[in-house]
Amino acid sequence: MEENKNLTPETEQDLSEILRVRREKLANLTAEGKNPYEKVRYDRTAFSADIKGNYEEFENKTVGVAGRLISKRIMGKASFAVILDGKGTIQSYLSVNELADDYTAFKDYDIGDIIGITGFVFKTRTGEISVHAQSIELLSKSLLPLPEKYHGLKDEDTRYRQREVDLIANPEVKDTFIKRSKILSEIRKYLDGVGYLEVDTPVLQPLEIGAAARPFKTHHNALDIDMYLRIETELYLKRLIVGGFDRVYEVGRIFRNEGMDRSHNPEFTTVEMYQAYSDYHDMMDLIENMYRTITENVCGTTKITYQGVPIDMGKPWERLTMAEAVEKYAGVSYSDWKTDADARKAAKEKGVTVEEGESATKGHVLIAFFDAFVEEKLISPTIIYDYPVENSPLAKRKKDNPAFTERFEYFIYAREMGNAFSELNDPIDQKERFVRQVEAKRAKGGNDAKVDEDFITALEYGMPPTGGLGFGVDRLVMLLTDSASIRDVILFPTMKPVK
Repeated sequence: MEENKNLTPETEQDLSEILRVRREKLANLTAEGKNPYEKVRYDRTAFSADIKGNYEEFENKTVGVAGRLISKRIMGKASFAVILDGKGTIQSYLSVNELADDYTAFKDYDIGDIIGITGFVFKTRTGEISVHAQSIELLSKSLLPLPEKYHGLKDEDTRYRQREVDLIANPEVKDTFIKRSKILSEIRKYLDGVGYLEVDTPVLQPLEIGAAARPFKTHHNALDIDMYLRIETELYLKRLIVGGFDRVYEVGRIFRNEGMDRSHNPEFTTVEMYQAYSDYHDMMDLIENMYRTITENVCGTTKITYQGVPIDMGKPWERLTMAEAVEKYAGVSYSDWKTDADARKAAKEKGVTVEEGESATKGHVLIAFFDAFVEEKLISPTIIYDYPVENSPLAKRKKDNPAFTERFEYFIYAREMGNAFSELNDPIDQKERFVRQVEAKRAKGGNDAKVDEDFITALEYGMPPTGGLGFGVDRLVMLLTDSASIRDVILFPTMKPVK
C-alpha cells in the first residue's frame, strides 16, 4: 500500500498490517536510540500562512517549520512533502544531496507523523512557495493512520467523537472554533466597554431549584450532601446586584439533564447579565446593539446568510408583544377572550393543544398559540415581549396589566436566542411564585425541587430595579458560522458511548 497517496485501509486486515508496520518502525527507531517521543522542543520560527502571505520578506531566508506530514511524493533522489501546521499547509522540497542519511529516514516516515524542517524559502518552477529542506527531524511518531482521505472525513459520528482527527481532516472546522473564540472575545469586549464586570459564580449548587430544567445530581462526600450542577447562573448574579454591584455578567458553563438534538446539548455555554436601575426596554436596546456590533466585528458585515437564508442584523429589530404577534400570525385577538373558557374554546376551534387542559388560563392559551403559529415565522431578528405571568416566574408584573410580565425573548431564524426580564425584586411575590413552581415540578416527579430560601433572604435586604438578560453562546456561534447543528460549534459534544 502506497501511503503517500493517502489511501484508507479497505479491510481490518489492511489496518492491522499498517498498525503492525508502524509499531515496528517505532521499535526500530527506539533500538537505534532515536525514540521520537523523547523530543522536548523544536525551534519553529514561522508558520505556513505567514510565509505564504509575506513571501518577499521570507524569500531565501532560513526558517524552521513544523507540523503534521499530510502527503509526500517520492521521486528517487528528490521528494516533496506537505505539512499541516496551526495556520495551514506548506510544501517542502527534500533532496538526498542536502539531507544525506536524513533523506533515507524521511522516505520511511508515515502520513500523520509530526516533523520539523529547517530550510530556506523559495518558489518552485510551478510558482509554489516552498521550503528547501536543509535538515529534517521526526518529532512524534503517528501509530494510527488518519481514518479517511485528508479531505474526506465526513462521517458525523466519527467527527464529533474524534474532534482532533476532524480538525486534521477538515481544516475549515478549525476556522469555526477560531471564530467562536473571536465571538466570546467580542462579547466580553462589548460588555466591558459599557461598564459591566465579569464574575464567576458556583457551578456546584446545594439544591435543585424549582425551575423547569432537570439538573445533573452528584454527591459531595466530605459534606455528605447531594449537590447539583447549575442549570443557570441567574440567582447568584442577582445576589451580587443586592450586594451593590451595578452591572455584572458571567460567561458560564450550564448543565441540563435533558434530551439532545441539533440545537440542544446537555452541556452548553451562556452569558447572563444584570444591570441595576434599568428595565427590559434597556436590555432590548443593549442586546440589539450588541449583536449588531459582534456580527460586524466578527463577520465584517451585518448582512449574513444562515442556511441559505439572508439575515440583516443591521436593520432595526421588529418588536411585538406576544399578543400582537399571535394576532398578526394566527389571526386571533387576545382581547376577545373575556374568560379562560373563551380562550380554551378559541384553542379548540383552531386545533391548538394546550397542555394544561381544562385548567388552562388565557395566558396558557396565548403561549400555546404563539408556539403553534408564531415562532416559525420569526426569521429576521424579532423581539417578542410582555409574556403571560404563567411562564415567567422571575419577571416583574406589568403595572397596567398584571396578567403579563415585563419579559421578552428574541428570535432569529425561527429560533429563540435569548431571554430577558425586568427582574422581580418583591421577595413576597417571588417566594409565592417559587412555591408554585416547586409544587408543579414535584407533581411531575421532581421530588428534590426546593425553594431557594437564600435567594429570598437576599431579596428581603432589597434589590434595586434591575434588568436582566441571558443568551446561549452556542446558538450565536451557530448563526455567525452558518452551522446547522450545535455539535458543529462545541469542540467535544456529548455523545453516547460506543459499546
